Formats: sequence, C-alpha cells, structure tokens
Amino acid sequence: MVKHIILWNLKDEYSDAEKWKIKIGIKEGLESLKGQIPGLIDIHVIIDGLDSCTADLMLDSTFENEGALKGYSIHPDHVAVANSKVRPYTKTRACMDYEV
Repeated sequence: MVKHIILWNLKDEYSDAEKWKIKIGIKEGLESLKGQIPGLIDIHVIIDGLDSCTADLMLDSTFENEGALKGYSIHPDHVAVANSKVRPYTKTRACMDYEV
C-alpha cells in the first residue's frame, strides 16, 4: 500500500469564516472521491487541527500501490475537484508519499 499525505495552507486574503467554508468544500470534494477512483482505499481530509499546526488542512489517503496513486493524480474526477476546490484557494502545498 501507498500513503499520500498533503499539507496545504490557504491564501492569506481570506477571512477565518471564508477559510472555514473553503476547508469544508475541500473536505467534501476530496472525500467524495472514495469509491470513485480505482485503487483508492481510503481518503480523509483533516480541517480542524490544533492551534500548534502550521498547516490549514491535511489530506491523508491510502492507495493499493504506486500505480493507483499515479492514476488518481490524473483521474478526471480528482482533477475536477483539485481545479475547482483546492488549487484556487491554496498558497502552499507539501506532499509526502511512502509505502506501508
């Protein structure tokens, strides 16, 4: 199995209320992909980190293998969510992929 972890920070221009709404949209969009993409075993978006966090939200996803992760990255449903709910609102992204 392969874990795919992403940390994002939202753009500074948004108010706290706007950021919360954006985070909910990202969570709903990405978590809706479960069962839609071959090889995607599990997917969770964490939007309510502790005050000590340096990231606004985190994607924690699990794939059958590296090939499934590559397929996810170009799958039209994932690309649609990323382009409409994630990329327009984020300023930074950090990624860690690893085998488990």
